[in-house]
Amino acid sequence: MNNFTFAASTRILFGENRISELPQEIRQHGSRILLAYGGGSIKESGLYQRIIDELSKDKIFFVELSGIQPNPRIESVREGVRLCRDHNLDFILGVGGGSVIDCIKAIAAGVLYDGDAWDFFIRKANITNPLPIGTVLTLAATGSEMNGNMVISNPETEEKRAGGHDDLRPKFSILDPTLTYSVNKWQSAAGVVDVMSHIFEQYFTLDKGTFVQDAIAEGILKTCLRYGSIVINDPTNYEARANIMWASTLALNGLTVSGKTSGDWATHAIEHEVSAIYDLTHGAGLSILFPVWMRYVLSDDTAPKLAQYARNIWNINNTDDKEAAIEGIEKTREFFSSLGMPAKLSEVEIPDDKIDDMAKGACLFGPIGVFKKLDVAAVKDILLNAR
Repeated sequence: MNNFTFAASTRILFGENRISELPQEIRQHGSRILLAYGGGSIKESGLYQRIIDELSKDKIFFVELSGIQPNPRIESVREGVRLCRDHNLDFILGVGGGSVIDCIKAIAAGVLYDGDAWDFFIRKANITNPLPIGTVLTLAATGSEMNGNMVISNPETEEKRAGGHDDLRPKFSILDPTLTYSVNKWQSAAGVVDVMSHIFEQYFTLDKGTFVQDAIAEGILKTCLRYGSIVINDPTNYEARANIMWASTLALNGLTVSGKTSGDWATHAIEHEVSAIYDLTHGAGLSILFPVWMRYVLSDDTAPKLAQYARNIWNINNTDDKEAAIEGIEKTREFFSSLGMPAKLSEVEIPDDKIDDMAKGACLFGPIGVFKKLDVAAVKDILLNAR
């Protein structure tokens, strides 16, 4: 295990009716806020009015930014930056899932930056002195509520790029499982796949001596297997929603990668290219690509870790590492399919005509991955195998 420093600074308020504590949390960091959210779902559920009532009761000034889309666009970021500057706002509250939270992180980074916020995603600028942010989570998937990561899309260039900084970790996040009751089957399933995929990216490394990290990761994966189908078929099951929500948060707050050289993140890089062009739900893209990636990277070097996954998660008894790994990969595909997630790009009507562009885009800054390095040709093979 490598030396590491771990600090997960976000204050988590977990459980029912924690919205009542929102004003006192905000007051610790600001008094003039940008209230950011997506479509009309938070209004239909009554959550919007609950938040407005709490802010008004405590006389907290706010300006609204609505309409943040899945795969959040740089246009929303630019508009949020403008609003913060025009109204002298000092705190941003995001209400929604990972798309909203990623968007407010980019806004927070951009307010005190002289250039365009897209610069952070093309490695033209570094993030310094972002505004503080907080979140009210309504979808368990990305883990963005407890990390400094963000992913933003630029439709004009057909790019979807990741960025981040530890100073972008939310100051607080309210996690009320009942707020996810209204999430539909597709998004619930995509969320479960997303949680598992975050674990995969950090679990599948060649590091040695990381038993505790792997054990935590395996526990989170088992949580997804236990409760994944329940949140789809029994959406108001509090136990299931609560466990998936907490699994989502723990999967990407730095816990399971601490002490490792780094995570892999090749599959996410490939998926970002797909959803940048075709606006595919992130979890659905990962459902298609991860089993393909697992099979592609299987080798003498990687077989032991893939076999460990197969044995510890899927109870595969095969003593041959490669054979066990293949069985585990098939079980993974079967589980994703059981949730109603796609297995091929063709199932979500994604054609072959931009595979070359996607492969080049994924490797824009050089080969990707750590478990096995992937160049443009390798990424193209993975995309072709995923058709």
